[in-house]
Amino acid sequence: MNSATTSFECPDPLQRGDGVVNFHDDSQGRKKNDPSRSPSSSHLVYGILDIPPWYLSIFLGIQHFLTALGGLVAVPLILAKGLCLQHDPLTQSYLISTIFFVSGICTLLQVFLGIRLPILQGGTFAFLAPSLSMLSLPTWKCPEWTLNASQVNTSSPEFTQEWQKRIRELQGAIMVASCVQMLVGFSGLIGYLMRFIGPLTIAPTISLVALPLFDSAGNDAGIHWGVSATTIFLIVLFSEYLRNIAVPVPVCGRRKKCRTSKFYLFQVFPVLLALCISWLLCFVLTVTNTLPSAPTAYGYLARTDTKGDVLSQAPWFRFPYPGQWGLPTVSLAGVFGIIAGVISSMVESVGDYYACARLVGAPPPPKHAINRGIGIEGLGCLVAGAWGTGNGTTSYSENVGALGITRVGSRMVIVAAGCVLLLMGVFGKIGAAFATIPTPVMGGMFLVMFGVISAVGISNLQYVDMNSSRNLFVFGFSIYCGLAIPSWVNKNPERLQTGILQLDQVIQVLLTTGMFVGGFLGFFLDNTIPVWRRGVSWRGIKSRSLRRRRRSWRSTASPAGLAPGPARPPAPGACPSGPGWSVVGQE
Repeated sequence: MNSATTSFECPDPLQRGDGVVNFHDDSQGRKKNDPSRSPSSSHLVYGILDIPPWYLSIFLGIQHFLTALGGLVAVPLILAKGLCLQHDPLTQSYLISTIFFVSGICTLLQVFLGIRLPILQGGTFAFLAPSLSMLSLPTWKCPEWTLNASQVNTSSPEFTQEWQKRIRELQGAIMVASCVQMLVGFSGLIGYLMRFIGPLTIAPTISLVALPLFDSAGNDAGIHWGVSATTIFLIVLFSEYLRNIAVPVPVCGRRKKCRTSKFYLFQVFPVLLALCISWLLCFVLTVTNTLPSAPTAYGYLARTDTKGDVLSQAPWFRFPYPGQWGLPTVSLAGVFGIIAGVISSMVESVGDYYACARLVGAPPPPKHAINRGIGIEGLGCLVAGAWGTGNGTTSYSENVGALGITRVGSRMVIVAAGCVLLLMGVFGKIGAAFATIPTPVMGGMFLVMFGVISAVGISNLQYVDMNSSRNLFVFGFSIYCGLAIPSWVNKNPERLQTGILQLDQVIQVLLTTGMFVGGFLGFFLDNTIPVWRRGVSWRGIKSRSLRRRRRSWRSTASPAGLAPGPARPPAPGACPSGPGWSVVGQE
């Protein structure tokens, strides 16, 4: 899901003096004066149907991997606490490798069989809230001895059983919920549902994905506020203040001699650079013994040697496989909770499809392509559940934004990114290296990332008339209840007991998932309270977009045998009137 937003008015990351991105010589890759190119895609170095040189595809694929890295690593590290794995970095590294591998599979499925746009797939924050709510139930709450590092023997069968039974429960819930997503996608229900989901539903739903995680982010950052503040400072410095500063890099071509060109390094990799510098700072402070060496002292977990043995223990090669943690189990409470996350993920993905199509010069995706994309995302969640990531999969908005920065919209680049993810998932040492990132460094990144996710949700209100007291009430009441009700239920679970254990668990999981509470109230109130005018006309904006982009539909056409008929641009009035398309991007 979106972990950041991206401005579409960015300078090109690698420019010539004339302002045109120059990654290659014109003699390679695409043909000049290609008649199939539309005027809307003329600003692209490579369009969606172009094939860049193999070395450039690999380089840009690695860039997309690095862009998604923060979100991919964050998901298993946040889940680790609920799974009782906070003192087992080796297993955390296995989860990181698994989510890399599964993200690669899902990316290739989406590009070849799904929406067929250059869009990366990865772990979703929308599943975190219901997952943590389920793991906080008395049945799955971690025993006290697993919270004490001195009492944890990570190789003991007892400890292995404790965390594996929890992740198997998550696997089962994700696999069942993914079947619902496939049904909604392949049956075409998503188009019907989007008619009733407006900005006043999307805004509280997305905002409440991140707002309830403030406690977790604050605790991690509070391990050492100096280190976490440094990480925050660097991310803000690179992404906001230095984003337009170009770094000269050498570029060589066949026709021209080697020369220097501009590369907007800070704009493309702000999070990665900040993590690496803060990580290096922690290493220096550890080597010089500036950080305390006593396990009970403040700031001890900022040391890099607390997880140093993970790299030596992790195998060089480890191939993730389905059922690696055992046979998945299913509970009703987990399934209902994850379904709430699935709904949020689908709404975001539809918005990402429209944003991606706009950036790569393709026409807005037709209904059958959106249905296919959502269905394949459901299949991806099924794969993620079977492999045991503890999470699902969704379209990555930060990578959609990267398309606007690099001006390279080729599908082959995302295919290369999927292959890079597969390779990173097989190399065990890679996952182990990321598992050793000090906790306060990740805490600083979480504070920035979750703050931006919350803002992305609120930004959907730009399509609503916020001078209306009705709209103010719907949004304010929804988001406040999404914070207040879960807090009360967590403190008073005994007040909701009906005597039926399964029903009690379902109620508790749903009511402790702020995203579900706020999204449901926003959906109900927005569709029942009378209104004369809800805000900006989404249909009108789409119609104008369609008139600008009428051309061949080869970009999102179904693979042979999968399309119900020849793909052709629909009439402007036939576009879905729902708002998901408007969640367009990232800063």
